[in-house]
Amino acid sequence: MTRAVLSLGSNLGDRLANLRSAVAGLGDVVVAVSGVYETAPWGDPDQPAYLNAAVVAVDPDAGPRDWLARARALENAAGRTRDPRRPLGPRTLDVDVIAVWTDAGEPVRSDDPELTLPHPRAHLRAFVLRPWIDIDPYGQLPGHGPLSDLLRAEPVAGDLAGVRARPELRLESG
Repeated sequence: MTRAVLSLGSNLGDRLANLRSAVAGLGDVVVAVSGVYETAPWGDPDQPAYLNAAVVAVDPDAGPRDWLARARALENAAGRTRDPRRPLGPRTLDVDVIAVWTDAGEPVRSDDPELTLPHPRAHLRAFVLRPWIDIDPYGQLPGHGPLSDLLRAEPVAGDLAGVRARPELRLESG
């Protein structure tokens, strides 16, 4: 597999530094990094606001499980701890594998509970789709269609007002 879209989020500690460390930790596989957006927490409102971004990465030797391993390694390096009582609770870093494509450009589909592809709720999350469209304006979420259409449809359209661009905060790709 060669291409993946990863969603980054942080709402504990130095949020921007956590996102920057994740991008740096991916190294030279990063080909595009979105702007940074601030959003209210999703699914568990009793926590600080998030900073979110998206990354497109390319690695000819990486399969879906490799992307998941990288995501978890980045989270671990940021000191993320998982609280089973609050699966949507605060975190230093959250890295989700949103979609993966083969070297032939075909989307990878997986029903594995540990790595469902494409991400099963990405089409419902403005904080995933808005950063992604920055770096892939004609992008499509496999099985759901163009990002631009998803951003205009409910419930995402209603959530979009709460996704605030933070142009003064910048992430750099390797």
